[in-house]
Amino acid sequence: MKFYLNTKDYANTGEAFTLMLDEQLQLLRTTPCPDKLENYYLHKTYISHTDRSDTFLEKLYQRVKKYSLHKKLSWVKKHAGSACSVLDVGAGTGSFVSFLKSRGWNIEGIEPSEKARAIADSKGVDLFKSTNELSERKYDVITLWHVLEHFQNLDDELDALLNHVKEDGTLIIALPNFKSYDAKYYGEYWAAYDVPRHVWHFSRSAVEKIFQERGWRVTKTKPMIFDAFYISLLSEEYRGNKFKWLSACWRGFLSNLHALNSGEYSSLVYVLKKG
Repeated sequence: MKFYLNTKDYANTGEAFTLMLDEQLQLLRTTPCPDKLENYYLHKTYISHTDRSDTFLEKLYQRVKKYSLHKKLSWVKKHAGSACSVLDVGAGTGSFVSFLKSRGWNIEGIEPSEKARAIADSKGVDLFKSTNELSERKYDVITLWHVLEHFQNLDDELDALLNHVKEDGTLIIALPNFKSYDAKYYGEYWAAYDVPRHVWHFSRSAVEKIFQERGWRVTKTKPMIFDAFYISLLSEEYRGNKFKWLSACWRGFLSNLHALNSGEYSSLVYVLKKG
């Protein structure tokens, strides 16, 4: 592993961390990885575990999330069909599970956070705590929306998860991309590093190689256009920019513009199949 970047937990503790690069995979790892990582998810600003909408930024996040639910459903329909069973891993407060259930889908979810599961339960969504509770269940589709980067033991947790995909099943995975324009521009302030909650930081090459080793191939990649703007906004906030809204809109636009040629969007959705 080779030194790549020093950064901090700008969202909460201010603690310093180092990103180390696996040159072969083009994969970054956050070091050190705290033993009690769950403590870093407890702060009130971690929106995906709280459903907060008090500040303008939180309201914006919730608006974009509602749009994203429809987009995610369209991706599942397009690449796996309508009559399929779905497992949503890292389900948070159960929004995607609830959204699909309300439309008659056969979907279940996993969420390690007790706090997030309690909020999901209040919506009438019962979530598993881990893959250990799945028994012999297998699914047509497993989705991980910005979740894989949180796995502490990447190899073990990923292998355990793949055991629950049907032979002709599909994986749909969304991840930040540290090769994007906005990642390079913001450097240590890039909000999608989100250390130490994000243990791993992926490139397109890393995703292809990690899954290829397991007999999977990437069949399609799709951009998450809004991520460039939202991540740029948080990054400007971490830099202390008083004109963060204007700057974030400009940088988000530039990031998506650069990606039209490079394919290196701020976040990417990967569709994977066996074979």
